[in-house]
Amino acid sequence: MKDHPPAGDRRRWAVLAVACLATVLLSVDLTVLHLALPQLVADLGPSATQILWIGDAYGFALAGLLITMGNVGDRIGRKKLLLVGATAFGAASAVTAYAPTPELLIAARALLGVAGATIMPSTLSIVRNVFTDPKERTVAVGVWSGMGAAGFALGPVVGGLLLDHFWWGSVFLINLPVMAVVVLAGLAVLPESRNPASGRLDPASVVLSVAGVILVIYAVKEAATRGLAETGMLVAAAAGLACLALFAWRQIRLDEPLIDIRLFRRRAFTASVGANLIAIFGMSAISLLFAWYFQLVLGWSPLQAGLAGLPGGLSATVGGALAAGLISRLGRARVVALGLTMSAASFAAYTQIGLDTSYLFFLAPMIVGGAGMGMTFAVTNDTVLASVPRERAGAAAAISETFFELGGALGIAVLGSVLTGSYRDGLRLPAGLPAEAAASAGESLPTALRAAAALPGELGAAVAAAAREAFVGSIVVTALVAAVMIAALAVVSLLGLRGVPDVIPEELLSESRG
Repeated sequence: MKDHPPAGDRRRWAVLAVACLATVLLSVDLTVLHLALPQLVADLGPSATQILWIGDAYGFALAGLLITMGNVGDRIGRKKLLLVGATAFGAASAVTAYAPTPELLIAARALLGVAGATIMPSTLSIVRNVFTDPKERTVAVGVWSGMGAAGFALGPVVGGLLLDHFWWGSVFLINLPVMAVVVLAGLAVLPESRNPASGRLDPASVVLSVAGVILVIYAVKEAATRGLAETGMLVAAAAGLACLALFAWRQIRLDEPLIDIRLFRRRAFTASVGANLIAIFGMSAISLLFAWYFQLVLGWSPLQAGLAGLPGGLSATVGGALAAGLISRLGRARVVALGLTMSAASFAAYTQIGLDTSYLFFLAPMIVGGAGMGMTFAVTNDTVLASVPRERAGAAAAISETFFELGGALGIAVLGSVLTGSYRDGLRLPAGLPAEAAASAGESLPTALRAAAALPGELGAAVAAAAREAFVGSIVVTALVAAVMIAALAVVSLLGLRGVPDVIPEELLSESRG
């Protein structure tokens, strides 16, 4: 069996289509649960802790296993791992949709995360192996990146459409026919590829990587919800960082490491991974903020709110597709810096929103920022993949995806903390409010509106108005912080990617190039 098809193989665009379809579905699944939670809670009656685990089980399993699964694909074959993972994802989706208890739902969500961890690095590493021509590879990675961003925006739309007509489990059943297409088409068109010189997986490295990533992300989420001084968060953070430090120490001493730590000595590799982390950092937080703004401030339905965010996802697809052409004119460093600058400008525009801002105001910065993110992800993902031989593509893709997941968690934690702090500082509640209602109003906009609904007419209206005004003010502050961070990243990326060639050859990037 061939390790990879030649660059002229006509099937390569069909391969890209299969990889993009799987990626879109995984991106949709990351956001679709948020809309289903109210119905799910009413049906199953989970406790507050169980609600958190229903949301987090998928992400924890996914992020924790990405590095391991990327290496497994390099060893046993990416096609094999993708098809097994897609089948498992479909089966876990069915269990999730019909879960009769919160406990079974949490377990099913964890299984979805395990299956997702097999799919995400497999799709990108297959693309890397099929597109051997450097220019075509850059175009293909750009399309793949853009489709992932589009799926992220499609999640609320798909969820809103289904929840308007069906029960909460329908948002997971949609995975079954899509994954069936992925498996059947994959059997027909995907080539098999693997690392012919791979050794065995090191069990200790697997345990350390899984434990380290999960504990760090858990600590980040705890910091966002309970504060930096919470004992459990501090213990998890210390244990997670210790596991990752031991993991890095062990990788240096292994002949066949899960991650070649020396890659981070390369300026281009580190700058690309870092750009991915910070870019999704801002994108993940702002998407949640605007979902709340459209629904809780403007009073839109979940479907309307989902449709409102769609132009940003579609423009990201366009930005990803255009990235390859821009590289030949501007160079990699300038394209990434331009994309991040466009994103920073969009966040800066969001600082001008108010309580009754027209949707038309959002369109221009949403489209500009989405296109900038698409350009950024396309170039950085291509640079990461081109920094390793094809045989190690799965491991490189897993590193990129792991930092992507970590960036999403950090974005919700850090910018979420900025939002919460600013909201509380700006909240001006009316006099005579019961202590319990005041405490609820001070937590967040959703809890404030629930508390307001239980109060007498004028008092409740005053609480709701104060909460909405404080929330809009907190969006302004959060958007400004994100704009400054992403603008600073644009400068760092311009320096970090300086000297990387427009067309990166198949050979490993030399140390002199970063």
